[in-house]
Amino acid sequence: MKTYNPSAIEKKWQEVWEKNETFKADDNSDKKKFYGLVEFPYPSGVGLHVGHIRAYTSLEVISRKRRLEGYNVLFPIGWDAFGLPTENYAIQTGIHPREVTDRNIKVFTQQLKAAGYSFDWSRTVDTTDPEYYKWTQWIFLQMFKHGLAFKDKSYVNFCNHCKVVLANEDSQNGVCDRCGEQVVQLEKDVWFLKIREYADKLLDGLNEVNYLPRIRLEQENWIGRSYGAEVDFKLKDAEDKLRVYTTRPDTLFGATFMVIAPEHPYLEKYHDRITNMNEIHAYQEQSRRKTEFERVQLAKDKTGVEIKGLTAINPVSGEEIPIWVADYVMMGYGTGAIMAVPGHDTRDWEFAKKFSIPIIEVIGGGNIEEEAFTDVEDGILVNSGMLNGLRVKEAIAKIIDYLKENNLGESKTNYKMKDWAFNRQRYWGEPIPIIHCPHCGMVPVPEEELPLTLPEVEKYHPTETGESPLANIPEWVNVKCPVCGEDARRETDTMPQWAGSSWYFLRYIDPRNKEAIASDEKFKYWGPIDWYNGGMEHVTRHLIYSRFWHRFLFDIGAVPFKEPYAKRTAQGLILGSDGEKMSKSRGNVVNPNDIIEEFGADTLRTYIMFIGDYEKYAIWNDASVKGCRRFLDRAWKMQEMVTDESGYSEKHTTLMHKTIKKVTEDYEAMKYNTAIAAMMSFVNEITSDGYITRDEFKTFITLLNPVAPHITEEIWEEMNFGGMLNQAGWPTWDEEKTVDDVIELPVQISGKVRGKIVLPKDADVETARKLATDDENINKYLEGKNIIKEIYVAGKIYNIVVK
Repeated sequence: MKTYNPSAIEKKWQEVWEKNETFKADDNSDKKKFYGLVEFPYPSGVGLHVGHIRAYTSLEVISRKRRLEGYNVLFPIGWDAFGLPTENYAIQTGIHPREVTDRNIKVFTQQLKAAGYSFDWSRTVDTTDPEYYKWTQWIFLQMFKHGLAFKDKSYVNFCNHCKVVLANEDSQNGVCDRCGEQVVQLEKDVWFLKIREYADKLLDGLNEVNYLPRIRLEQENWIGRSYGAEVDFKLKDAEDKLRVYTTRPDTLFGATFMVIAPEHPYLEKYHDRITNMNEIHAYQEQSRRKTEFERVQLAKDKTGVEIKGLTAINPVSGEEIPIWVADYVMMGYGTGAIMAVPGHDTRDWEFAKKFSIPIIEVIGGGNIEEEAFTDVEDGILVNSGMLNGLRVKEAIAKIIDYLKENNLGESKTNYKMKDWAFNRQRYWGEPIPIIHCPHCGMVPVPEEELPLTLPEVEKYHPTETGESPLANIPEWVNVKCPVCGEDARRETDTMPQWAGSSWYFLRYIDPRNKEAIASDEKFKYWGPIDWYNGGMEHVTRHLIYSRFWHRFLFDIGAVPFKEPYAKRTAQGLILGSDGEKMSKSRGNVVNPNDIIEEFGADTLRTYIMFIGDYEKYAIWNDASVKGCRRFLDRAWKMQEMVTDESGYSEKHTTLMHKTIKKVTEDYEAMKYNTAIAAMMSFVNEITSDGYITRDEFKTFITLLNPVAPHITEEIWEEMNFGGMLNQAGWPTWDEEKTVDDVIELPVQISGKVRGKIVLPKDADVETARKLATDDENINKYLEGKNIIKEIYVAGKIYNIVVK
């Protein structure tokens, strides 16, 4: 038997797979299909990291297993290649983003192939390819034509370092998720996509899919659907009203003040009536310097200014109440105004205490002098006129009816999710295919002229004015209006990186189609994606965005299935050996290339799947990597123990069926670590026995193949098992044969376990009784007692009831 040499074996099989196009999906197959998807990588200059390996190997295992189960498998890969990191690198080095991208893609391709992934390389997509982004632009135009894409002035998150507008999803916790700098609020002309219009469809669609509970919860929380009422508070001595949204209209009698956002238009409108405008102007300026995160999430120190000269009327009590300006209220959320019920809201209570505003209890049960009483999901209404004595649920229904009957408000469903800020003031992105005409307004670029390609330029630095570099190219910007033929200007903002990744999974289905995203025939065969695995960090961004784009395409008849992903799972992070997140600055980064070179790709794959519970974080451990290499060495050496016996030997029958069942079920449940542990135990037991039949060995290496494909293919060839392993069948088990012939059975005395006996699984009660009474530990609980009943089920239970 030759020596196990991973580098030679792995290179050999990777070349065989590539030459034979072993993993190419067949569009015209009669087989049942399986479409497994991983998040396509951003091809950065840093290259693959072990996080990529953990993310991809899970569905790599499932895809290889599905092929062995007889499925026609689509397991594709591509490149999410537009965006800021490449452009920032290009600006620093002077190398064009196109060149940087192509170079990075080459490195990633080599690394992924070295890891032995069974991707269908014939379907690779690149979001920066004009033939790809033609369809990104086409989808945008359909949204524009259906009123879902619009431009408006708005306060937005702006990164001064990257010089771009960021969506809320890109600036969580008040920092730019690309460079880590604080974001600021700026008023700009911004493209938006009306994702809020799809909020109900996105939430209801979660009932049609199989997502991990934590993924579903993140989606629900981000969309943030709530039911309540919009209520009008009339301004005293004015025609206008302040409309507020509240989930608790039952507490209206407790509203003792109102708060409006510093950007609220009434401040300008009633400028002459407000006597402390200078104080308000100073507060507005102070608010502008804060990020949305600082204003809404942090807001520990309550700040605000009372508007002198403007008050509101509580619509149910008739009381005159003050209006304050405070920066914890945002114009983009709800109506830009809130009613404050300090008796039952901690933030309002703290504000009221600080500024000596009255606090009224409207739900009994707490001490509002000490703190806000917030345990008010249920309770009895007090100090609330017509609502007194009612429970919360009844009070909400009654007050909403009252508001409607008296034209004071209406029931309303609201969402925390804001419309999607959808533009970047950069060069390296998809040009937005809109033309601005002074006569016709915003006009779509004719579809037959798509793709609208990026001009080839030498200078792509962001401008100090916040405009895109494209604005500095007159020959590209100045065009004729496609409607009236007069002089017009192109839109110069580009799309965010999320655009190309919001539909890439559809293009894999038919990547070279020039007439449509994909043909109806291929959509119907391949869709939807059967299993999608990705990171939790993309659950409130990419997952929501792509579900929105997909549902829109379904609504306009462009795709035949409602939800893109039937199943979505997620992997945990891999931390450095110091227990910290891997980063270059900490010096704890593990390069997968180094592991492949030293131990082989099969060892890397095995270790990454063995490292711990797949859904939880895991800490890198060099010693365990070596342990996985030893396991593969031992699997290789099992060739020396193979006998000529066919079938499963009597001694190993139960072991074989138990192992097949365990590995099969654990792969499907993403319990890769315990599946590998079962195979390690198998190797230990076989090594201890010193022999394995040809069929037992064949089964074992088939089970191991999805995790360690190179070594198992080589063993298959060495053993002359016929053909190639990747074309074999997945082993099956017989449930009856998974039960040991001899078992360990707990013995209970009057319901308490007092010991265990070892006996044949189908032994009779007399045999069990004799073994139990012969056991000293058990027998001492029987001495001097009368046995009044025995409950015995062979192989399962033995309970002796004594008196």
